[in-house]
Amino acid sequence: MRLVLEKRAEASARMAYLSPLIAIVLTLVTGGIIFALRGLNPFSALYVFFIEPLTTSWSIEQLIVKAAPLAMIGAGLAVSYMANVWNIGAEGQLTAGAILGSAIPVFFPEFQSPLTLVLMLGLGVIGGMAWASIPAYLKNRFGTNEILTSLMLVYVIQLVLDWLVRGPWRDPKGYNFPKTIAFTDWQLLPQFKLIPDSIGPIYINLGAVLAVIAVVALAFMMGRTLKGYELRVQGVAPRAGRFAGFSREKTVWFCFLLSGGLAGLAGICEVMSTVGQLQPGISPGYGFTAIIVAFLGRLNPIGALVAAFALAISYLGGESAQVALGISDKTARVFQGILLFYILACDSLILYRLKLIGRRPQLAEGKA
Repeated sequence: MRLVLEKRAEASARMAYLSPLIAIVLTLVTGGIIFALRGLNPFSALYVFFIEPLTTSWSIEQLIVKAAPLAMIGAGLAVSYMANVWNIGAEGQLTAGAILGSAIPVFFPEFQSPLTLVLMLGLGVIGGMAWASIPAYLKNRFGTNEILTSLMLVYVIQLVLDWLVRGPWRDPKGYNFPKTIAFTDWQLLPQFKLIPDSIGPIYINLGAVLAVIAVVALAFMMGRTLKGYELRVQGVAPRAGRFAGFSREKTVWFCFLLSGGLAGLAGICEVMSTVGQLQPGISPGYGFTAIIVAFLGRLNPIGALVAAFALAISYLGGESAQVALGISDKTARVFQGILLFYILACDSLILYRLKLIGRRPQLAEGKA
């Protein structure tokens, strides 16, 4: 007896909706087993990791702060992946946007006006697009694999960031710490106050608003415009796209510039809110986690917004578990990796079904 994957006659619509839920449940079960093996009560540990971050106004604030860049980047990657353009370097494009947008407060610290805010956000988008244009050009000009080039460029730009904050951009009054001067006033994102009925005031910054605008705009583009139709066709049936006159090269450029620009915007928003200055660690890996967000959201911008909150809980849960359970904050990365594995495994069931095949009968000796 052996278990094989048999290709379905057509994709399973039911599994398309069920696979993210199955992946989440399997992740929780696996997490409970991991906690139990470490001598912890799995139910208490899972509560600390996944439920406790939703119980206070402060934790919900932080949840929104962490979900915003994930939604922004994840929505852009979802569009790219739908078009079969594999940008894996969003983390590098996030860093490039943060660097270019931070040039204004570094070189012009006294420049304080609403224009400062607009220019920093605009330069953040340009920085992400510029860094994303490198793998796009290499893909179209030389046919290089965009997965490898976009990924390798992540480490290049991170080294550039490290050199800047330890060298020419380092704060002269920062006691030799690798960081720039602290951003102030219009160099930081404004905040808005929300007042729920029960748990008290919650503050959100402009980055969260921009994330929602980006998600809604991309959802409209993919569902209601010719460009969205073109991207879907290029991903599902590239040969039909060529017959329809759609340019593959232009699609590669569009997807990289779109996803790179949103990643750069997320990077400068992170620097202008949570971090408050440029330093070596400006992101806990949002660019990589957004890949999971895109797939968990079924390559749909609105789905990416929902998935962003699910992944944001893993970051908050990792911080809570570090304090309450005494485990490493890297536990969040473990859960994210497990979730991605189960998503990809469950997605296989959309196109394939499990089938048990019996042992083939042995031919009698000497007979054909």
